[in-house]
Amino acid sequence: MKIEAWFIGKTSPAYLQIGLDDFAGRIKKYVPFETVIIPDIKDAGSYAARDRLLKEGEKVLQKLIPQDYLILLDEGGKEFSSVQFSQFIEKELNKSYKKLIFLVGGSFGFSTELQQRANLKISLSKMTFSHQMVRLFFLEQIYRGFTILNNEPYHNV
Repeated sequence: MKIEAWFIGKTSPAYLQIGLDDFAGRIKKYVPFETVIIPDIKDAGSYAARDRLLKEGEKVLQKLIPQDYLILLDEGGKEFSSVQFSQFIEKELNKSYKKLIFLVGGSFGFSTELQQRANLKISLSKMTFSHQMVRLFFLEQIYRGFTILNNEPYHNV
């Protein structure tokens, strides 16, 4: 199975992209992994938040196939410790999905249609982070999960 992290829009500032590239490279040592950028909506600022969510959701839904397992990173989602998350990844990798896709949405969240298609929602914290920062935090957690599964010293318990 392949793991993909999907992001709405390009990552900025550049220091975050450097971190994302670093962790993506580390994750690839354990599993086929890719980051996918869903292009921003053109003239997004001219749309109401609801319309922007709908358009972003349509773009994502067009890229999905029924065999994909979609997980939204959402503040109202299920919370895991790092060890629990590593166990979750291990369990999911043994299933028959084509891809395990983690989606970090834009600044307004997700459309109702996208939420209905999602197989699961997870949360990194009860705190609110920018969607740009969440990208880096989440890739670090995927990497941490694989180091836990492989009994490597990155994660100190």
